[in-house]
Formats: sequence, structure tokens, C-alpha cells
Amino acid sequence: MRTCLLVMLWASLSLYVDNMSITRRFVVEMGEMEEEKEEDRDGGKGEKLLKRFKRGWMWNQFFLQEEYTGSDKQYIGKLQSDMDRGDGTLKYILSGDGAGDIFTIDENNGDLHANKRLDREDKAFYTLRATVVNKNTGIKLEPETEFIVKLHDINDNEPIFTKELYTVSVPERSNMGTSVTQVTATDADDSMYGNSAKLRYSISQGHPYFSVEPDTGIIRTALGPGEMDREKREHYQVVIEAKDMAGQRGGLTGTTTVNITLTDVNDNPPRFSQSIYQFSVPESMKAGTPVGRIKAVDKDLGKNAEMFYNVVGGDGLDMFDVITDKDSQEGIIIVGKPLDYEKTRSYTLEIQVQNTQTLDTRFLGYLPTKDMATVRIGIEDVDEPPLFERASYMMEVKEDAAVGTAVGSVRAMDPDGYNSPVRYSIDRRTDLDRLFNVHSGNGSVFITRPLDREEAAWHNISVIATEFNKPLQTSRGPVYIRLLDVNDNAPTFASFYETFVCEKTKAGQIQTVSAVDADDPAGGHKFFFSLATEGAYRGNFTVRDNGDNTAGVLTRRSSYSRLHKSVYLVPVVITDGDFPMQSSTGTLTVRVCTCDREGNMELCNAEAQTSSAGLSTGALVAILLCVIILLMIIVLFAALKKQKKKEPLIISKEDVRDNVVSYNDEGGGEEDTQAFDIGALRNPEAIEESKQRRDIIPSDTLYPPLRQTVIPSRDNADVRDFINQRVQDNDNNPTAPPYDSLATYAYEGTGSVAESLSSLGSASSEGDQDYNYLSDWGPRFRKLADMYGAEDSDCDS
Repeated sequence: MRTCLLVMLWASLSLYVDNMSITRRFVVEMGEMEEEKEEDRDGGKGEKLLKRFKRGWMWNQFFLQEEYTGSDKQYIGKLQSDMDRGDGTLKYILSGDGAGDIFTIDENNGDLHANKRLDREDKAFYTLRATVVNKNTGIKLEPETEFIVKLHDINDNEPIFTKELYTVSVPERSNMGTSVTQVTATDADDSMYGNSAKLRYSISQGHPYFSVEPDTGIIRTALGPGEMDREKREHYQVVIEAKDMAGQRGGLTGTTTVNITLTDVNDNPPRFSQSIYQFSVPESMKAGTPVGRIKAVDKDLGKNAEMFYNVVGGDGLDMFDVITDKDSQEGIIIVGKPLDYEKTRSYTLEIQVQNTQTLDTRFLGYLPTKDMATVRIGIEDVDEPPLFERASYMMEVKEDAAVGTAVGSVRAMDPDGYNSPVRYSIDRRTDLDRLFNVHSGNGSVFITRPLDREEAAWHNISVIATEFNKPLQTSRGPVYIRLLDVNDNAPTFASFYETFVCEKTKAGQIQTVSAVDADDPAGGHKFFFSLATEGAYRGNFTVRDNGDNTAGVLTRRSSYSRLHKSVYLVPVVITDGDFPMQSSTGTLTVRVCTCDREGNMELCNAEAQTSSAGLSTGALVAILLCVIILLMIIVLFAALKKQKKKEPLIISKEDVRDNVVSYNDEGGGEEDTQAFDIGALRNPEAIEESKQRRDIIPSDTLYPPLRQTVIPSRDNADVRDFINQRVQDNDNNPTAPPYDSLATYAYEGTGSVAESLSSLGSASSEGDQDYNYLSDWGPRFRKLADMYGAEDSDCDS
């Protein structure tokens, strides 16, 4: 066995040495071939070029430890070319990442140093280039060659969790080892070098309830279902620690906090806080009214704490009910039926409560899933109104019953222990015609007026029962009275029947009649038809009963004469089949008409012709309405036309012809000399100059100058001359208004004996007048004589 191992080891070493020699030889040969090719290319041009030498660098890559804390520069390594003979003629030059700043090289011996403190987590490696030049000529002796400076990682970064705080939940009563959540931490150190980034998880707070897997960070429950009970403890705070260096001593650590909440499961049944509840309620409480509330407690939450109540026993099982308040989860006891203190004064209820959701019974053991409570309800006595024996009464009476006949009776009694007497009356709002009354003592309902089923078949009244000693305690009982039918109405024709018969016809049916009856017999109507015995037309017509409450009227002759008899009134006797039998006679009107061969009516008497050929009533009414509307439109149009004002001849603000115009202002009297021509008032003989008309725009071509008015004389002729002159002026004026225009000539004349009454035209002042002559004018002027005579006396005095 040992010999075999030695043989295998020797074979492996031989292969390794061969490979290394082959690789070195390949690199050397490739270098020589490249140099020969370069020489061939350059020699063809006839130029002298530098000869390329095969490099013999003694380095490949360097390693540098990060976070160096020394005071001197950190030595990285030495660069050395095969051409360096140590005579100081070569110069090393460095370029690339951080050259000259982070990294420097000794140009004489090729020593490489780092000038700054480096962090691998910022940058893991740097790519640099180096070359060798002649220090004197500056000519490159070697082409640039790349090399890498890698930073060796140290454990300088602690683990960091993805979250500083985790908030998770897990159901209570979970089995041991149930996964809660997974935490994850990362380390910025190099995971490919050493154990700096290899993490281990542990729990530093949260024992003994939870545990964490060291490699994965999965948190699991560490206790069984019996210990993880939300009702005992709901919230937990767990601290998880992550440590690098695979958890070994000296490793860096990071922590995170995990808040774990136990969610609820339905593991607790509801329980009443007390076993017996007591309530009291008045007997007058209506059905559906709440009596009281009971409450059970469930330690669970949400839907797991929802419950419902129901009555499962007790003597009040049918009298009360219980409903669940969804908001407060309380049981509300309500009245189910009317209560009566005189019958039962207390009730006992057995009420059960349970969850609406399925209960997890694994942890209950022998505990019941439901709970029971006893509720005792006492009934309180209330002074109640009289109570009728029945909720409503139904009575029947024949419609021909005599006044005073008893229809039925009602009865009410005081439900209280006092047994107070009851007085009865009818609510007249339900019996406006006062057809019925009730005996106040015994409740007997009787008729006070005759009844008629054909007018009203049902009567609904209300009887009021009032306690005799307490008038405010009243109650009402509805009474429905049905009137039974009595055969007291005779049958009649269903409608007015009228037909015609041709003058020449064949014997046969000409009309079918039917009847109606206001009565309502139990077996239905049955009518019989016959021709009246006293009728004079039995030889002309006959009646045939069809047996189905109809009858046919038939002719007994083949010819009739319209001139001899144009209208026949056929009496038909209708009899019902009820008891007592009722009958009536209906009249069928038959008109004799002229017909064509097919039996179609052509001509009847005047009455028939008017009814058949004339217009209907509706058509006549429509025509009459149209005529009335037309007349109203004509009258309205005439009234509007009469009220319409004529437009003025000349619509202009300059229209100031001799028309009467009201200005609605008061002048200044005789003292006002600005509103009119004072000279005209003072001297009526003043010469009137010719003036143009002011109601039209003057025109020199159409309106010749007017002649000057002749000065009137003192006699009456001056007025005549004035008017004639004005008439002539208007006749000769082509622009004057039409002949029917009103022209006002306000000229008084000069022939008045009293002269002008205006003081403006008086020759003397008012004080020079002598008014004594007024006394000679008679008693009518006595007042003026006294007034002016007195003024004269005052002036003289």
C-alpha cells in the first residue's frame, strides 16, 4: 500500500515538472519568434530600429494588506528588469490606477510602495502598468506591462441585518419547531478569503420561547402548544445575533430585534359573568320591547369571540326571546307575547351561549363548550283598560230587519283585580249614518235605522269599552256587520231596448233581451220572461224564454204597415225565481220601417229617421263649441281694433301744431312775462305778423310767404275777417294738414263791452278803478260790490 502511494506521488511530480518546462519553453520560443518577425518587418524598410529584447520580469502580481495602520509607507514589492545591470542607467516608470498618488515606485531600484491606507471593501484590486526607460535618452527599453495589486482582506466589517426591526406573528398554540420567520445578515468582508464573512446566528434574548437555526437564521418556536397561550402572553421581543469568523472568538457581531405576536385561535368558550340574572317588566310592555341585557365573556378576539344566545328552557320559553347585539356581543331579552300580571306574575328562562365559530377543543379537556345562565323576570301590575273577549266581532243581520232588532253583543272586562264595571258606546266616526247603537250596560248591538244591502253590504263599526270609575281607561273593539240579502228588488231590463221590423218580413225573432236584479240570492239569479196579458199586441209579437235569463221577441205577422202603425210598444213581464217573488214589466220599442230586399232599413218614421240619420249628441256639442270659440275670437279682435290708437300724422318732436297739449305745470300768473307774448294780451289790436306753421319743417319751395293779417276793426267783423284769413291761408298752403284736421283760432275779438279782464291791458292801475257800479248790477254782484267797495273805503281811510 505504501509503495503504491509513493509511485502515484512520483508520477504526479513528473507530470508537473514536464508541464512547467513545456510552458517555459513555449514562452521563450514565442518571444524569439516575435523578435524575428519584428526584425524582418523593420529590415525591409532599411531603417535602424531598436532591437527588442526578451523581458525577464521577476514579478507577476502583488498582494497588499488592507487597513494598514503603520506610520511609514507600506512596502509592496520590487520590480526588476533583466536589462537592469545595476549601473544606474535605467529608470522605472509606473502608471495605471492610483499611480503617483496611492502607489509610488523607486525609479532607481523598482521598489513599489503604498502611500495611503486602503480598504478592500471600497476596491479589491488595482491594475498598474510599468516600463523601463533609459535615464539619459528617455527611450523605452521595455514596453509597458500590466500587473495587479490585490488587497488582502481582514475582518474589519461586522455583519449587518437587512432590517433593523422585524414584526411577525405566529398562531398561538403552535407546535414546537413551528417556523416564525427568517432573518438575514450580510458581511462586507471577502467571503472567498478566510472566515471573515462566514456568519453564525444565535439568539441572545427570547429564551426559552424561541430558537434560531445557526446557519439559516430561521426562527422557530421552542415551546409546546400548552406554553404558547395568547391569553397568558401575547407579545414577545426576540434579539438575534449574527457573528462572523464562523462564530469563533474574536469575530464581529451584529444584532436585530424581532417583535413576535401570537395570533388568536378559538380556544376559549364564552362564559357568563354570573349564573343568575333578575329583571322586572310591566305587564303593559308590548311585544318586541327589550327587557334587559346579559353578557358572556370570551377571552378570544375578533370572530373567535363572536357568540349567540338562545332560550333553551324555563316556563317563559314561549313568552320571551333573546337576540344578540353584534356590536357589544350582549344578549338582549325581548318580550315575545303580551304579558298579563293577573295570569302569571313571574317567569324563569334558561339561556345558553356559545361561539359562532368552530371551537378548537384540543386544549379544553373536559371543559364544556357552552355556558348556561338563569334569568328570572318579574311582571309588574299596571292599571289596564278594559279587554274585549275577542280581538274582533263578526255579526250578520237581514237587511229587512226592523228597527231595534239586536244584531249581536260584545263583552269586555277589566283585566285588573279591581274588576271595575265597563260602559259601552259606539265610535260615531265609524257610523256616521247612526244605523246602529249599543247598550251601554250589556254591550248588545241593535239597529236604529232601516238597512239596505243594495246600498252597503258591510258595516264596520268600533265599539268603545270604558271603565266606569276611570273614564280615561278605554279600549276599542272592531265589529263587522254583514247584511243578508232579502228579495226586495224586482228584475228589470239590462238596458233600454229598441228595434225595428220591416213592413214586409217573415215571422221570427227580432230582438234578444236580458235582465238584471239588484238582489244577490244564494243560488244565483233565475229570470222568467213573458208577454203581458193586457197587451193589445199579442197578435203581432210574442216572447220566447230561452231559459238562460234571456228571452227572444218574435213577430207573429209577415207584413206591417208603417202608415197604419209606425211604432209598437211591446210589454214584457220579467219575474225572478226567489221568495218572495218579484216581477216588473219592461217595454220594448219596435218601429216599422221600409227595407230593401236584403232586409236593410231604408226609411222609418220621423222619430226613427231623426235618431238614425241625425248627428250624434257629441257631434252637435263639438259644433256648438266651435261656433262659440269663433264668436269669441271675432269679438276680441273687434275690441282690440277699437282700442288701438291712431298714429299721429307727423311723428316728430317738432310737431307743435294747434292741438290742445297738456303740460301739467302751473304758470307764474300775470307776473310771469317769460311764458307768453305780453304785448298781445295788452293790445288786442296789435298787428299780427305772418308766421309760418310750426307743426312741419318749413320749405321755401312748397310754402309761399303768408300775407299779413288785416288789422281787425272795432266791430264784430274783425273776428270774421280773422277766421276767413286763416281759412284762406290753410287752403292755399300745400303743406297744411288734411281738411278734417282741427284748427283752433284762439282770437277773442275786440267788440266786447267789458273789454279785457286782464290787468296787463288796463290803462290805469288797480287803485284807479271805481267799483261802485257793481251795486247797480243786482243782488248777484252784491258780494263783489261789498268786497271791492270795502277795499276802496280802506284805501280812502
